[in-house]
Amino acid sequence: MGILAETVVPIHAGGRGELTMLREIGRGRGRGRGPREICVPWAWHQPRQSSLRGRGTASVSLFGTKQLKKTREKEMRVPGPGPEYACAMAPFKKSKKSSKKLKKHKSVCLVPVEPRVNEPDWWLSFWHKNSTTPGLSVPSDEAEGFKYFFRVAKKTFDYICSLVREDLVSRPPSGLINIEGRLLSVEKQVAIALRRLASGESQVSVGASFGVGQSTVSQVTWRFIEALEERAKHHLKWPDSNKMEEIKSKFEALFGLPNCCGAIDATHIIMTLPAVETSDDWCDQESNYSMFLQGIVDHEMRFLDIVTGWPGGMSVSRLLKCSGFFRLCEAGDRLNGRVKTLSEGLEMREFIVGGAAYPLLPWLITPYESNGLSSSKSTNFNARHEVARLLAVRAFLQLKGSWRILNKVMWRPDKRKLPSIILVCCLLHNIIIDNGDQLHPGVALSGHHDSGYGEQCCKQIDPIGENVRENLAKYLLQSKQRTPAK
Repeated sequence: MGILAETVVPIHAGGRGELTMLREIGRGRGRGRGPREICVPWAWHQPRQSSLRGRGTASVSLFGTKQLKKTREKEMRVPGPGPEYACAMAPFKKSKKSSKKLKKHKSVCLVPVEPRVNEPDWWLSFWHKNSTTPGLSVPSDEAEGFKYFFRVAKKTFDYICSLVREDLVSRPPSGLINIEGRLLSVEKQVAIALRRLASGESQVSVGASFGVGQSTVSQVTWRFIEALEERAKHHLKWPDSNKMEEIKSKFEALFGLPNCCGAIDATHIIMTLPAVETSDDWCDQESNYSMFLQGIVDHEMRFLDIVTGWPGGMSVSRLLKCSGFFRLCEAGDRLNGRVKTLSEGLEMREFIVGGAAYPLLPWLITPYESNGLSSSKSTNFNARHEVARLLAVRAFLQLKGSWRILNKVMWRPDKRKLPSIILVCCLLHNIIIDNGDQLHPGVALSGHHDSGYGEQCCKQIDPIGENVRENLAKYLLQSKQRTPAK
């Protein structure tokens, strides 16, 4: 695969501690300077700056006479929470005579905003308008209907609003109004964004269901993505040692796999690209233009680590080797916990399970080739391995079924923004699990998350990894023989 012509920013979430890894790939000078990797601790990761973004207060420079000042203050009172402040940035023309005087009297003032006006009727309006939409199997119960449209229960919805409220209200939504001319509440903005991500419908269609325009849906959705990407990052990180011990014990109890830390898989996010942006790098094995998403999940199908932003034209094994997770494991900084001693002195290090598309490595255990399986040892191992590996498959089915924007063909997306959209969908997936929420029945996709794609097969076998697999297969067979038949 050649160097990409475009600038792409892959995202790696779930790094050591709380680490974001951003890579930019390009050709020549300008936007890209060849492969680069920037490691930014989450704690240092600053939110995207905006002149309208603040934390409780915003400084405002006011110019002119008292009458103009009063007019400005009146114009700047917009709905907001409690003692927050808003700012108006539009300047007015200054006469030559008063220009010097204005410079002398420039001052920084804080303009209090009136208490936030709630919009409790947004849901009732939405429900009455959309609950009887032809072609939709909307539950008659309002609570279930809420989950049907937004994929989360009301309690989880309120939690998501609490995460992004500070960012959404501290940036006055200039121009974000409904058809009645009122500013959108935080709740309605979050609902619009969730509906856009959950349904995958066009911005025009989503806007019509809320009584707002296409441009409003676009602005609201992206602002929500920016805010949640920053505020919800604690929902997707590699577990600490105590949490990892819990995960390993669950894998052993459920699947009989000692010291297993998770399951890995990858999926394609399909898109259409303008002719000027098409290249073989983005064209995958099924002749679709796509972007990869790789994820590692625990026993509850919670994402522990994801990598996205890489072109779908590369192989799954290459995707793994381009990830920060691979480098951490190879350096001994990941999956480096306590070695477990099994029966007959066999030792088992920490590992994850993956499909045949991945290489067999000391810390990534893949199944035996299905061709010519003869021994009961390998057959028994593959059966146990497959059940555990399917956790990752089911997680992607749930992810792409809940947030259908990932399962539909994206129309000319911005490849620099698409990784953030994918990441936020993964964060929402984890938030649902962390809040004990339950998905609406029938939301998850059926079949396979990469429908139409043939399974790749990697022939790479590491000798140490082969030995680890052999020891694990022996242990599983011995465990089966010791367990009395039911």
